[in-house]
Amino acid sequence: MATTDEADEADETERVWLVERTYGDDEQNMIILTYATPDGRRDYRKERALTSFTGPGRATSVSLEMEAANLGTVDDEETRQRYEAEVERMRETHDPDDTL
Repeated sequence: MATTDEADEADETERVWLVERTYGDDEQNMIILTYATPDGRRDYRKERALTSFTGPGRATSVSLEMEAANLGTVDDEETRQRYEAEVERMRETHDPDDTL
């Protein structure tokens, strides 16, 4: 049975913004999309097959609304600052529902 705090976190959502795209180390046809909260302290990683980026309807979302329980913690201060700066740049140039 979930505690009240766990249930509250499962209901909470946070907007995360695309901050990084990298190739997977073990899979050459995988791309890892990293999204982060505006303060850069929490992140969400999503893997996509490279082939899923082609064709209609295959655009990458600039931001996502994620359940807080699905977000990881960014422990490295340099990474946190980089994510925070990238989120700021993305927010200045894109609307939340834009795609790339």
